[in-house]
Amino acid sequence: MRRRRPSTKLADRRLRVLLAVFAVVFGVTLARAAWLQTVQASGLASKGASQQRESIVVPAGRGTIFDRSGVQLAIGEQATTVYADPKEVVNARAVANAAAQTLGVDANALYPQLVDRSKGFVYVAREADPVKAAALEAKHLAGLGFYPEERRFYPLGTVASQVVGYAGIDDHGLAGMELAREGTLRGRPGRETVIKDPLGRVLDVLNSAPERDGHDVYLTIDHTIQAEAEDALRSAVAQWHAKRATATVLDPHTGAVLAMATAPGYDANEFGSVPPQYQRNSPVTDVYEPGSTFKLVTVAAALSEHLVTPMTQFFLPYSIQIADKWIHDAEPRAAETLSVGEILAQSSNVGVATIATKLVGATRLSDWISRFGFGHDTGIDFPGESPGIVLPRDKWYGSAVGTIPIGQGIAVTPIQIAAAYAAIANYGVWVTPHLVDHVIGGAGPRVVHRRIVSTAVARELMAMLVNVVAEGTGTLAHVPGYDVAGKTGTADKPDPQTGGYSTTKYVASFVGIVPATAPKLVILVTVDEPQGAIFGGTVAAPVFQKIARFAVQYLSIPPDNPSELAASSASATSQTAVSSSVGH
Repeated sequence: MRRRRPSTKLADRRLRVLLAVFAVVFGVTLARAAWLQTVQASGLASKGASQQRESIVVPAGRGTIFDRSGVQLAIGEQATTVYADPKEVVNARAVANAAAQTLGVDANALYPQLVDRSKGFVYVAREADPVKAAALEAKHLAGLGFYPEERRFYPLGTVASQVVGYAGIDDHGLAGMELAREGTLRGRPGRETVIKDPLGRVLDVLNSAPERDGHDVYLTIDHTIQAEAEDALRSAVAQWHAKRATATVLDPHTGAVLAMATAPGYDANEFGSVPPQYQRNSPVTDVYEPGSTFKLVTVAAALSEHLVTPMTQFFLPYSIQIADKWIHDAEPRAAETLSVGEILAQSSNVGVATIATKLVGATRLSDWISRFGFGHDTGIDFPGESPGIVLPRDKWYGSAVGTIPIGQGIAVTPIQIAAAYAAIANYGVWVTPHLVDHVIGGAGPRVVHRRIVSTAVARELMAMLVNVVAEGTGTLAHVPGYDVAGKTGTADKPDPQTGGYSTTKYVASFVGIVPATAPKLVILVTVDEPQGAIFGGTVAAPVFQKIARFAVQYLSIPPDNPSELAASSASATSQTAVSSSVGH
């Protein structure tokens, strides 16, 4: 009798166990498949589609901002944004260190974000240098992604930075013309729907909507005059240890702003680290009491109302009382008789206040202030313009009829003063000041013209303003070879603590028109809180002279007093000859 071998029995037993295991695995697999095809079907289908199909935003290029001659003030530069999907990152420490080495990011700050698998997207670096980003991409680190972006760059740095403003990290305009013309500059991004393989490579483009780049904007600013104005202001601030200074250069016939400068300034490329007070475009947004430059309005009103002529004379003491306030001139003097022209040339507070008393009837002076644009926006195409502070006529206090006409108790912006004088230079027609010259493929500025005084009155005022520079308080504004019309201003600054006026803080200003016989430029200079001297004729007039002298030469504006240049040239030649003779 033969016995069955133990090895055969063991083999049968193992076979039965293996079949049982296969049966269990098959059952579990079948159940899993059934569950996935029923309960999880819709979710998995959606996930699978999303893994294969992706919608990609194609960024649009932001329009360039140019100056009037085509020099770039704000441009778009190509950059690369680097991001990571923590769920796909294999070695977070290696990725953080590589990003630190190539892009300069903080590895210790990045690492915790990379190991947080609850997130599907984190920025590694926004708008990074594309060359450095390419070097990082070449390392083929799992979990990293790259896409192109545009970053804003300001080639001239500080030049016109308060006017141009800046755009932020997402290419949105945040200040200045970048903000004012956001809709024009930004453009419209495109979009593509693509199919990708498991490795993320694009296999096909299902559909696409093309991007539309933003429109280019040309400003009225001339970068060369702007740079010269900024340099002149920096020198003035340093010389007089002033808090701030501004300059506005305006074409009186078109309203085009050729320069609008503020010192101290800042580099628009570093806007994130610059205090807000340095970023303000002060000629448009900041108000100040104008002092004597405002006297033009009072005299223009009296001339237009036929209450005086330039030759009308007044006997003027050193001081007069109006209501509860004594008004006096800047320098002590004996009582004297002055004509209207002499009152303006010598900037007599008493004289202008006396003239103003003739305008007090009803709302005549108040109406003229409004007519010149004070208390209203000029309409300049810049965000944040202030209308100034002008009391309505029914709220004028007793002495206001004497103080407001001389530029106290009223607050204005530099652009309002510049526009008012530009109207006189433009034969009595006020023109909307503007910073945009034209837009490629878009709308340009809306410029309004309105007459505020007659041509005859404008000519009378111009003649009186010439005397201010020729023999009055503005002699330091003289430009050789050119007749200059202008007005000085020295204003006490209000003191919020006392409710009165400071005895140590002033705003010195000068506004001038050149050439006076055929006006081409209006230039206003203000110097806030100068130290050592306070008068506009001493502090601000020389700054005007420096800017004006450069501008007339740069723009090839012919002199209207060439005989003066000839005399100066002859004198210089004579002195040279004498020196040569002495040398021998």
